[in-house]
Amino acid sequence: MLKEVFDRSMALTGIILLMPLMLILALLIAFRMPGAPILFRQKRVGRYGKLFTLVKFRTMTPVHSGSSISVAGESRITPLGAILRRYKLDELPELWNVLCGDMSLVGPRPDVPGYADKLSGNDRGILELKPGITGPATLKYRNEEQILAAQDDPQKYNDEIIFPDKVKINLSYLSNHTFIGDLKIIMQTLIPSSL
Repeated sequence: MLKEVFDRSMALTGIILLMPLMLILALLIAFRMPGAPILFRQKRVGRYGKLFTLVKFRTMTPVHSGSSISVAGESRITPLGAILRRYKLDELPELWNVLCGDMSLVGPRPDVPGYADKLSGNDRGILELKPGITGPATLKYRNEEQILAAQDDPQKYNDEIIFPDKVKINLSYLSNHTFIGDLKIIMQTLIPSSL
């Protein structure tokens, strides 16, 4: 209950305080990609496997074909989008998802259905948690797009190395998370050198 109240109150506060910045970013996206939707919406797997619509700022061209993973330097990522992704500014609209109760500030990142379907046995315990904007796996793989860009086969590396490691990290979080621990993760997200 404390986590729920904290999440929603902080999300509302964040939306209010960051509204001027989000409006500026929305205008920049509209100017750089005229005619394209400013927001990117995608179905993701939430708590207990329930689908919800994740909202982010658009960082890719509206019409493209590509995998569900993103690699730094991809042509489908716009120049402005690369900046937004580098500083995680594209994720600011997810505060709305937190306010609506679909996400938490801290938790496993929400996967697309194909990846969540790979969870089996005890690994499905991760779905007991609300997905988060940040979390321990997010911190470890803060530079995931750059890591993948350095691989010969980014999709294979993600599926065989990164995804299983994230599952382990998220299972550990499931068993050991605390309110104080969440606060530390938030601080490490906002100030990377902290703690």
